[in-house]
Amino acid sequence: MTAKTVLRLPLANGSLEPYALSQATRFPDRQPGRMNRIAFSAAHVVADPLADCDPWLTCAVDWDRTIAFREYLWDLGLGVAEAMDTAQRGMGLDWPNSLELIRRSVAAAKARDGLVFSGAGTDHLPDDAPSTIDEVIAAYERQISDIEKLGGRIILMCSRALTRAAKNAEDYVKVYSRILRQVREPVILHWLGDMFDPALSGYWGSKDVDAAMNTVLEIIDEHAAKVDGIKISLLDKGKEVAMRRRLAKGVRMYTGDDFNYAELIAGDSEGYSHALLGIFDAIAPAAAAALTSLAKGDHRTFDEILAPTVPLSRHIFKAPTRYYKTGVVLLAYLNGHQDHFTMIGGQESARSTLHLAELFRLSDQAGILRAPDLATRRMKTIMAARGIEA
Repeated sequence: MTAKTVLRLPLANGSLEPYALSQATRFPDRQPGRMNRIAFSAAHVVADPLADCDPWLTCAVDWDRTIAFREYLWDLGLGVAEAMDTAQRGMGLDWPNSLELIRRSVAAAKARDGLVFSGAGTDHLPDDAPSTIDEVIAAYERQISDIEKLGGRIILMCSRALTRAAKNAEDYVKVYSRILRQVREPVILHWLGDMFDPALSGYWGSKDVDAAMNTVLEIIDEHAAKVDGIKISLLDKGKEVAMRRRLAKGVRMYTGDDFNYAELIAGDSEGYSHALLGIFDAIAPAAAAALTSLAKGDHRTFDEILAPTVPLSRHIFKAPTRYYKTGVVLLAYLNGHQDHFTMIGGQESARSTLHLAELFRLSDQAGILRAPDLATRRMKTIMAARGIEA
């Protein structure tokens, strides 16, 4: 290693250690091979660092770099889950900007022959005001209509407003049944655990996961023709497998488990999960290479590529999980997909210096730092801003 790829990183005891990067693993930027799993990346939004705005109150998006990152994902053979939680949705990215993002992404996907589904929710309703069930339905209808007018496919996101308005599981059945009867094409349902968003505690009408699962399965069974699949993010592989085995024929399970995705995608003798993951933003080339290997029946290479990424993902998504976006965008900066470490909502400050240092080590060990010299130089800049000189 050269001096260009060595830097000082902090340890928990307050000391600093020199860290030398490994040789970068060279994953291709295009994957010509087919995949036998559908894999969505919940792609992040690139902020505009030069906009004259108040980051905690308003958002400014660099549209060109944001769409360029999606083109990069499509070239790798991955789909884009647009305007989802990794995009700061609900934590700085409002509905008007989300719809503009969806408009641009759907148009870009057509030119690239890329797969994109877009998040429809109720987040234009105020968080600090009570809502009725009818207002929740109307809010879903508005966003779905707006997306469908653009030619977009729907991911039916969880609703904070519905959590506040619903009195029981029957209210969830009422809302989802009403919406699913109206959608033009089958949708992906979305079940986000409260570790990602505490405001969603008790979704589907119960804090008991098994009871909640029964409710959503009832909805799916009743409207299976309108459900492409369901994405669950509970960080509990046992619950995901149990639900996967109970899904109606033709309804896909999309893992959102950023702790156990490798084994859930690999599957078992009774089935497997497709993917809709925030971590695939950060490890896109590795994920694409692994999935291409899996489609060839090369399980060994699939495991060899993805296994080192799991400790990284578990670190990025550690509690409080809702701040995982900071790690995702840091990696986009280190890998040259954007020229700054500035985020929607000021989220670049959401993780500690120690957290970022360990993320850097684990990224290197997972082989996903594409250009060690660039990554080291940029990490030194971040460390210097936090009081650690090279």
